[in-house]
Amino acid sequence: MKVEIDSFSGYRIYPSKGKLFVRGDSKVFRFSGSKSASLFLQRKNPRKIAWTQVYRRMHKKGLTEEVTKRKSRKTVKHQRGIVGADLAAIAAKRNQTAAVREQQRLAAIAKAKSEKKERESKKAKPAVRQSIPSGPKVSKQQMKGGKAGR
Repeated sequence: MKVEIDSFSGYRIYPSKGKLFVRGDSKVFRFSGSKSASLFLQRKNPRKIAWTQVYRRMHKKGLTEEVTKRKSRKTVKHQRGIVGADLAAIAAKRNQTAAVREQQRLAAIAKAKSEKKERESKKAKPAVRQSIPSGPKVSKQQMKGGKAGR
């Protein structure tokens, strides 16, 4: 059984019921009764007539099914080791107290300072810097063959 849809109201039209209207440009309109046919011919807007399906859909009337919100997938966090440290080393650092961490930091700073002093003492800087004779100053652009500085 083929059920048609009313062109004006949006209601179902069962076989052997309703009216058929064919416009001059061969477009076919089906109406469930004379009421919707008359309103269509008067060029009434079905969106403004309260009993039509188009009006009800537009004004959100009679929605039986509530749209359920989709559950978002929560990302699962995994513990992984980093290139420099394995998972056990990371866990040990996390469980350290702030005082221990502070002492380690100070020790590392002191060690770095002492190493820097040793390096500086090994390299004895010459007292006077030797000047190398050079020609006129040339910009990078001039070296490449571009225009002279402005």
